[in-house]
Amino acid sequence: MHRKSEDQESELALLSNDDTSSITDPEIDDQDLEANRKDVQPAEKSAAPEYQTPNTVKFLWLTAYFGFSMGITIYNKFILGSFKAPWLLTCLHTTFSSIGTFIMMKRGYFQLSELGRKEHFILVAFSVLFTSNIAMSNLSLSLVSLAFFQIIRNTVPLFTVLIYRIWFSRSYATATYLSLIPIVAGAGMCTAGDYHYTVIGLAVTIGGVILAAVKTVTTNRLMTGSLALPSMELLFRMSPLAAVQSLVFGIIAGEVPIFYDAMVDRTQNGSLFPTLMTTALIVGNGLLAFLLNVASFNTNKIAGALTITVCGNLKQAITLALGIVLFGDFSINVLNGLGIFLTLAGCAFFSKSELDSKRRAASK
Repeated sequence: MHRKSEDQESELALLSNDDTSSITDPEIDDQDLEANRKDVQPAEKSAAPEYQTPNTVKFLWLTAYFGFSMGITIYNKFILGSFKAPWLLTCLHTTFSSIGTFIMMKRGYFQLSELGRKEHFILVAFSVLFTSNIAMSNLSLSLVSLAFFQIIRNTVPLFTVLIYRIWFSRSYATATYLSLIPIVAGAGMCTAGDYHYTVIGLAVTIGGVILAAVKTVTTNRLMTGSLALPSMELLFRMSPLAAVQSLVFGIIAGEVPIFYDAMVDRTQNGSLFPTLMTTALIVGNGLLAFLLNVASFNTNKIAGALTITVCGNLKQAITLALGIVLFGDFSINVLNGLGIFLTLAGCAFFSKSELDSKRRAASK
């Protein structure tokens, strides 16, 4: 597979600087960073991207991802209150990501790599994984209670660690493993409620969690493994495929008539203003989803798959806290409060552990 030198230089510039270019860590497997890239020096092969990236850059991308993720969660709840069509909403998001990355490519932010048949097959499989993850999540919600669904989904960081450990033989510092205990337990306590499930529902929910972890790790590996695609190129190549698949799912689920009826109800008085407002609402949601996807793919690459799953648990705790403080529509109990505290403390412990791992790697 032949790659263009401009892509290599731009990606390596993001993932390294003068202080960290020679980092080595014996705890990290050789294939964990673009292991098959010929332009990577031997000393660089053993350092994961999250240990190469400057902390300031990592923090900025994490902040962007966290902010856009919180925003799209609230926005989606508002949209789905009017248009109960989750598959068409996913199609909207991936369509805007396709258009946005196409514009970025035309403006010279990235160039397409020369890929063979095998690489194209991998990308098609990745898009199927992306939409299957959404399908599994939707199916889980229909079989179990929301509280049970959330508490099982909180274990995604644990499955992410297992995948790295078993499949890639990668280990983390002991402190990192320990930090996951309060993160997972605290997030579960935040969502404590009525747990209703069936055996089939439990199996499907656990399968969805494993699939979510596989999707997150796969996304990271496509950008940092042997394929080493630029993050925006991966988003550009995946989005159109996911958009078509989501549209097909939406048609099968009967969402098109639902969306059409909702649009007719909003514009039946013949006024132009409701139509413009509805269009602006939909376009705004698509644009925010595009920004989230840009932040998500870049954050996954430079901060790591485990960090982004931990960030998901942190978002859940902060969302609960904001709901209590800003809206006051429900009261907090001791279990919820302790869960928020444990999650925040665990994330702080996790951050310190990863910073310590980077310092140890730099001192080698």
